[in-house]
Amino acid sequence: MKLDILDQTKNKVGEIKLPSQFEEELRIDLIQRAVLAIQSHRRQIYAASEEAGKRASAKLSRRRRDYRGSYGFGISRVPRKIMTRRGTRMNWVGSFAPGTVGGRKAHPPKTENIWWKKINEKEKAKAIRSAIAATIMKDVVAERGHMLPNNFPFVLDDKFESIHKTKDAIEAFNKLGLWHELERVKEKKVRAGKGKSRGRKYRKKKGPLIVVSKIDKLRKAFTNIPGVDVISVKSLNTELLAPGAKAGRLVLWTSAAISIMEKENLFI
Repeated sequence: MKLDILDQTKNKVGEIKLPSQFEEELRIDLIQRAVLAIQSHRRQIYAASEEAGKRASAKLSRRRRDYRGSYGFGISRVPRKIMTRRGTRMNWVGSFAPGTVGGRKAHPPKTENIWWKKINEKEKAKAIRSAIAATIMKDVVAERGHMLPNNFPFVLDDKFESIHKTKDAIEAFNKLGLWHELERVKEKKVRAGKGKSRGRKYRKKKGPLIVVSKIDKLRKAFTNIPGVDVISVKSLNTELLAPGAKAGRLVLWTSAAISIMEKENLFI
């Protein structure tokens, strides 16, 4: 399959033949497995404190002649702590045991629990090739909600990698017909739930991903544009190509990045 190479002003400057990585069949199941494996490696191990729920003094005697004991009172053998007493009559409250207020958990989270999910190397490679192939399927990309120009898919000229100002980057996007996409990713919604108080108040949309041969000043130019990511072709992974395990992200490839992929047989 051949695609047109466009410069920053949307003029056609050549054609390029796509390598075999773009011919992989769409495997949504493998893409989902690969993304979940990547996300699982970011999950942080946590556990409860060893003393959690065990700090209360709940030693209660059941001996016949211990005046502080509960022998003969007809109560269950739940660990209890003494709150008050009047003579030999104690006011007990259950504690320490699971199910009591402030008690320990029966099965708390433990650090030895392994959260990582495994995936075979061949499945991982096939998943990323499948995600790469989905980036040039116009119907799959549009299904994700991206606003596409009429001439999509296309490849960017190598001169696109020399952009180092945000103003020039936005101007190039507008001339390529992606201004609707930039407007779409500007919208953000307030997250529902506890996440609002945990540093992720807003839900933001994913916009275009620019795949280049090397990142010099290009990342600085696109940092301030919401939703836009820049990545080197050698650092690609399935989650970048399919955020949320949903294939078909709008990806803009430079011809130099595609040449490196073909020359070095990446992801094969």
